[in-house]
Amino acid sequence: MHTELPPIYYIVFTAVTSFGVLLQAGVLLAMYIGLRETTRKLHEMTDELRQHAVPAVTSARDLLQDISPKLKVASTNLVESSKALRKQAEHVNATVEDLVNKTNAQAARVDGIVTASIDSAAHATEAVQQAFAVPVRQISALVAGLKAGFEVLMRKNHRPRVEDDFGE
Repeated sequence: MHTELPPIYYIVFTAVTSFGVLLQAGVLLAMYIGLRETTRKLHEMTDELRQHAVPAVTSARDLLQDISPKLKVASTNLVESSKALRKQAEHVNATVEDLVNKTNAQAARVDGIVTASIDSAAHATEAVQQAFAVPVRQISALVAGLKAGFEVLMRKNHRPRVEDDFGE
């Protein structure tokens, strides 16, 4: 059951395999050359980046070292100013509250004075009206009575008496 293959198959198989291995070696060589070129470009870029980035980082570090104490002083001043401002705001709030309370008390006092004055004026007006109204009514009634009396007297003297139908 075992049949032997002709040697040409072995030669063709070996040639195809050799060609595949050579092709693979060529691809690997091309990848190596591409990777080496990419690595060279990457090194150039990092060198250029170092030339520009290192001075910038150094400058930023120096700036941070210069600004750091100033920022600490500024933040301390800000905290102190905030505390002083809060204290002043509380003082102003207490003063305004006291002023409002005093103003309310004075307004209530003035309201009481005005109410008492109006009540007194109303009472005085009523008393004056009573004091003058009663005598004026009495005098008016007296004058009306005198006038009526004079009219009766004047009618008796000037007009004859008219007798009515009943003979009186």
